[in-house]
Amino acid sequence: MSAHAVGPHPAEPPLIALVGNPNCGKTALFNRLTGSRQKVGNYAGVTVERKEGRFTSPAGRTWRVLDLPGAYSLLAATPDEAVTRDVITGAHFGEAAPDGLVCVVDATNLRLNLRMVLELQQLGLPMLLVLNMMDVARKRGIRIDTDRLQQMLGLPVVEAVAVQPAGEQALLAQLDGLNWPTAKTAHAPGGLRRSLDAIGQTPVEDTHRRVGEVLRACTSQPAHAPRTTAELDRWALHPVAGPLILAALMFLVFQAVFSWAQAPMDLIDAGMGALGDLVRTHLPEGMLRSLLIEGVIGGAGSVLIFLPQIVILFGFILALEDSGYLPRAALLLDRIMGSVGLSGRAFIPLLSSFACAVPGIMATRTMANPRDRLVTILIAPLMTCSARLPVYALLIAAFIPERTVLGWFNLQGLVLFALYGAGIASALLVALVLKRLLKQGGAQALLMELPDYHLPHLRNLAVGLWERTRIFVQRVGTIILSLMIVLWFLSNFPAPPEGASGPAIQHSLAGLIGRALEGVFAPIGFNWQICIALVPGMAAREVAVATLGTVYAMSQTGDELSSALVQLIGHAWSLPTALSLMAWYVFAPQCLSTVIVARRETNGWRWPLVMVAYLFALAYGAAFVVYRLALAWGA
Repeated sequence: MSAHAVGPHPAEPPLIALVGNPNCGKTALFNRLTGSRQKVGNYAGVTVERKEGRFTSPAGRTWRVLDLPGAYSLLAATPDEAVTRDVITGAHFGEAAPDGLVCVVDATNLRLNLRMVLELQQLGLPMLLVLNMMDVARKRGIRIDTDRLQQMLGLPVVEAVAVQPAGEQALLAQLDGLNWPTAKTAHAPGGLRRSLDAIGQTPVEDTHRRVGEVLRACTSQPAHAPRTTAELDRWALHPVAGPLILAALMFLVFQAVFSWAQAPMDLIDAGMGALGDLVRTHLPEGMLRSLLIEGVIGGAGSVLIFLPQIVILFGFILALEDSGYLPRAALLLDRIMGSVGLSGRAFIPLLSSFACAVPGIMATRTMANPRDRLVTILIAPLMTCSARLPVYALLIAAFIPERTVLGWFNLQGLVLFALYGAGIASALLVALVLKRLLKQGGAQALLMELPDYHLPHLRNLAVGLWERTRIFVQRVGTIILSLMIVLWFLSNFPAPPEGASGPAIQHSLAGLIGRALEGVFAPIGFNWQICIALVPGMAAREVAVATLGTVYAMSQTGDELSSALVQLIGHAWSLPTALSLMAWYVFAPQCLSTVIVARRETNGWRWPLVMVAYLFALAYGAAFVVYRLALAWGA
């Protein structure tokens, strides 16, 4: 496919593209430049995220800026790298080539980053080099002669600290002093394609030799790695102590989810109860009051109460990521994952799936091995996503007593830890089966840079937690609330006939659906109320809790619905039914958004349908075994 430069439309400001290795600080720089003036979408034909924004330089010039996916080379090995290559060269459908490149590099790791710089230079596009993380480089004793580097590379070089206020000012000043992109020379058709071919024919040894020359001439490195990092890694990466430390950290996380969240959960519970009382006091009895109390407040409120537990869970994950520990965890798990046919590269996508399987599946684009990528996509829904946490928390609170074990451990936290562990173990077993079925080579060795340890950046933690909170609350206020309103109508219409006995919901459309499904799920102990909850749960798993709140509110009174729901199911359901439902949700068929993303990432319906089928089979089989064993043991 030929590529050519397309000049900016007279009405459009010039377009520059931020390009560089993953984790070099590109996105932080993009956010610093654009602030709120950015839009996020997908590139045409693919699910790779596209971020474009605008900013105005101190001289008053307006620029458009594109944050390209991280890439180690223009010789693309992953979907992310392929999009970056095609956008830079103007070969991506519907995308004009940028007017200039801003190559961002990690100043603490120039040896790895300079390979990409040298490749980009061969394209002949206008380019500027940004040495990011200069503050960290100086703390580590790394010295970089920027004037000498600029002379050797033959392009402008500036320093930046993207995570600090005004850390982008040197870049802005340099942009104002350049006469590109408006004076950019158009490339002949196919010119950039031929440049890519030339890059592919350049011996790797020549590139490494050139990188070494630049580093020797322009940088000086400390004699030893930071002592703190080396000392900590003696324990964190130890073959025995390392896995024990990782297990202890994960255990602490799940203990904290129950032990620390109770007070804020009580506040939310009291607030929702007070709101229900307010509506009950000021609105006359009728359909509107029923909708607001039972559908809106009762349904959405029964999910919102679990927000503190989700915040605590992701606060730990973000802190471990920002401290530099997560790459060590990937290395520790590489041997275990290799035994089932995966490499440690699958760790980050699978860890992302603890938030939601959607970003976890999308994160597999960084994996070069097609078989590894497919297997990771298929097992990502087995990671216990945050949407299942409200279901687990409800069942654990209703059926597992709140007491300590061995004087230290919270029993409810132990059960939650076991449920998460069951999901992980089942994912490894499924990966082992897929390894034998797909029969495509072995796992790739894991090679990665290990960053130094540092205290988590409070601003990064705050932004990450705010984003997770915003997404959860937005979900409650849109998808869940909409489903609850629909369910309320299904639960109230048609009205029960004259002289009918039992709760009114049994005679409604929702009751009819639940009764029809009860025959299918009776062997695993599910009643018709649970069957009703499973249907909207396909849109979003956490809706199951809101559905139960709405269903039982039809025939239940009480100001504090969440507490009442815990007490109600604790008495209405048997322990075998509760254990069966927990087992079901370990393998529960994923929500529709996960199926759609899997379809887009695998370019067809074959593998998403395989995923839905095997998850349903596992969920039903596990629930059946657990229910029957619990009955046999007299639980």
